[in-house]
Amino acid sequence: MTLRLSAEEDRALTLLAAAQGRSKHDAAVRAIVAAAARSLLDSEVHHLAYELLADYRETQQAITQAKAKHRP
Repeated sequence: MTLRLSAEEDRALTLLAAAQGRSKHDAAVRAIVAAAARSLLDSEVHHLAYELLADYRETQQAITQAKAKHRP
């Protein structure tokens, strides 16, 4: 697959990758998975996000713990 980006989109991806200390490929993959996990009710996407994105995993764990504390 080829991802065609405008100059502005490529610059945004370059900046994102630099901020994350990752390659542009890795930054793009992480951004896609993060967006899909936020937007879709799909267990495979959420599992992928949980495995790939530490911040997603930490957020999910915090939500689970908060729910457990508030159960009657």
